[in-house]
Amino acid sequence: MSAFGRRPGAAGNRPAFGVARPMQGAARPAPDADTYADSFPSLIDLPMPGEIDGTAMSALAGASQDAMLRLAERQAASGEAGNSRVEGFEASIHRIKEQVLPRLLERVDPEAAATLDKDELAEEFRPIIGEVLAELKLTLNRREQFALEKVLVDELLGLGPLEELLNDPNVTDIMVNGPNQTFVERKGKLELAQIQFRDEEHLFQIAQRICNSVGRRVDQTTPLADARLKDGSRVNVIVPPLSLRGTAISIRKFSDKPITLDMMAGFGSMSVKMATALKIAGACRFNIVISGGTGSGKTTMLNALSKMIDPGERVLTIEDAAELRLQQPHWLPLETRPANLEGQGEISIRDLVKNSLRMRPDRIILGEIRGAECFDLLAAMNTGHDGSMCTLHSNSPRECLGRMENMVMMGDIKMPKEAISRQIADSVDMIVQVKRLRDGSRRVTNITEVIGMEGPVIVTQELFKFEYLEESADGKIIGEYRSMGLRPYTLEKARQFGFDQAYLEACL
Repeated sequence: MSAFGRRPGAAGNRPAFGVARPMQGAARPAPDADTYADSFPSLIDLPMPGEIDGTAMSALAGASQDAMLRLAERQAASGEAGNSRVEGFEASIHRIKEQVLPRLLERVDPEAAATLDKDELAEEFRPIIGEVLAELKLTLNRREQFALEKVLVDELLGLGPLEELLNDPNVTDIMVNGPNQTFVERKGKLELAQIQFRDEEHLFQIAQRICNSVGRRVDQTTPLADARLKDGSRVNVIVPPLSLRGTAISIRKFSDKPITLDMMAGFGSMSVKMATALKIAGACRFNIVISGGTGSGKTTMLNALSKMIDPGERVLTIEDAAELRLQQPHWLPLETRPANLEGQGEISIRDLVKNSLRMRPDRIILGEIRGAECFDLLAAMNTGHDGSMCTLHSNSPRECLGRMENMVMMGDIKMPKEAISRQIADSVDMIVQVKRLRDGSRRVTNITEVIGMEGPVIVTQELFKFEYLEESADGKIIGEYRSMGLRPYTLEKARQFGFDQAYLEACL
């Protein structure tokens, strides 16, 4: 309900787009007395402060006292309880590992070990570990021996303590803040992980192992690096002197099972009608921009939308660190290259976008636009490459359009702002806004069409919106996905593919 007592989109006799009614100077008839009674209650009916009964006053005081108590608890919370201390059985295994590992390395050829997989290496290690334990006069039961073998193999071939978290299907993000603190995200909530690295050198070696596996490097001369793991998970590494707590590793894991739009509707991330509209948008070659904050699910949405691409189309994806995983047979992923030690040889996203236009693509998909490459993508959308998609960081569809204007102006292209706005309005068909709410859930909060220009302003039309209603007792946010009941402006584009009737029914 709006502030004026009307539901959005409920007006029946709305003037058509582009038709402005002139202001009338004649006196308007006075409204009925009850017209605004619901929206603006009479001051006579409101109770005076002294007339509020004791029960209501005590309830208000209790709610205020509870809120202040929570604020006091948060202020007094200690920041020192953030160390990932390994205790109990795991701690004893790690202590034994520190004694066994040096002696084990004396007996093993590293080059030969690198040619074996984990299972074969564990079989080769088993008798050697038994010899080392006998020398150290340590007796382990069967469970402890298996745990020690796994830790040693992970240390030599894998990523050490990170292997345990990478194999946990419930972990979606891993954030290492130096050797003594590691956080993970489970079900949208952050929690401390019970793993610990030996020291800063141990953590730095694992970071180098990750970067070297994809041809990147990280050291004091290049202390920042973007990389990826074998399963496609995205990795960012930052090392001292930029990171003051030691080497920091951020890993964004991706699900082994591809997530579809139907699955997202089942999770409650969108309504069934919204999923239908997005399916039609992906199949009918709409130019789509996915907007949202960090960790809101932009890449997941892009992967889900890409499943609606026709298998006969040639698709090119361009990213800094390749993380998109499309299911189409004719898919060619491209990845940027950083500069070498002499500062030469860099291949940027913009270079790849320009080159991709010569590779006969049907669709161009950018993992994320951050700068002047935005203009090249808009040019591609406008020159026969319908169905292109990208993601960017912004908080709302309107801010998304403003950010695109700013990114074009960041480049060396000298164009007036009105021309840039018109290019965006002519190129982009739909903006999908995704958001991670404070309860950890990820929702599609807006599906907005870009209609065109009215003066210097880009005009948009909202098709769907998520409206917050309340919060449950266990902290879950309850809301409603609402259709605005408007006829989609892109209906003609859907008609060319035979989806106009289904698209209209989904939006109304």
